[in-house]
Amino acid sequence: MFTFISAAMLVAPAAPIASQTAQIVAESGQPGLPYATVADRMLAAPAVVDATVRSASRLKPAETPGLAAGQARFYVVADVTALIRGAAGFPARVSYLVDVPLDSRGRVPRLRKQRVILFARPVAARPGEIQLVTPDAQQPWTPGLDTLVRRIAQELVAADAPPAITGVGNAFHVPGTLPGEGETQVFLTTPDARPVSISVLRRPGEQPRWAVALSEIVDEAAAPPPRDTLLWYRLACGLPPALPDRSLAALEPRDAEVAREDYRFVLAQLGPCGR
Repeated sequence: MFTFISAAMLVAPAAPIASQTAQIVAESGQPGLPYATVADRMLAAPAVVDATVRSASRLKPAETPGLAAGQARFYVVADVTALIRGAAGFPARVSYLVDVPLDSRGRVPRLRKQRVILFARPVAARPGEIQLVTPDAQQPWTPGLDTLVRRIAQELVAADAPPAITGVGNAFHVPGTLPGEGETQVFLTTPDARPVSISVLRRPGEQPRWAVALSEIVDEAAAPPPRDTLLWYRLACGLPPALPDRSLAALEPRDAEVAREDYRFVLAQLGPCGR
């Protein structure tokens, strides 16, 4: 039997909060996957599975078209411990193909009995078969990675989950009465037309303050999203590197330049996406 975390497979592979990422490194001895990489996998995978490898059979070279040098392809059968994300009725045992790197001596890794997290999709008309969504979508299980995956799964199904950012709409800048004072507002576009906007407030002698709003009304108490959260990911990985000129068409040149500067400030505060 395996447990369900939520209700809501593999032919050949397709050619954190910061402390949680550090925890993954400490537990595995290898750099942990960045939040953005895990979120990418979660969004691409209809099923996210905690499983233990039951058997792993290496395929012969003739059976491995497209296999990269320095890798081996295995046919894996795994027992599902928990369905972290996916539909009810998921099988208790799955099979799939995975490419794994050889070690420095060219030897194949030992996969049997290894606990893994799989980011996968079902194979149509083949019950029990899954397909990894990316070549590295089989990851060694660690407590830190497990915690991060489950947290992202909860963020994705939350009632207030932020939408994907598809682009930038109009941007405005209103100068204040004092030199260096003013407010910039940038409206973002989303797949379902849900309102998302960024505001930057400047006051003389103070550091600029920025916030993001997920409604038509900008909350005065709004704050920047913490790093390694779904809202941070949506912004850091979805915003373009610069304000498009069409977004500034209604502004005077000086106001447009301040809006560009404020947008660059927001990007710097978000930091790199980290994929």
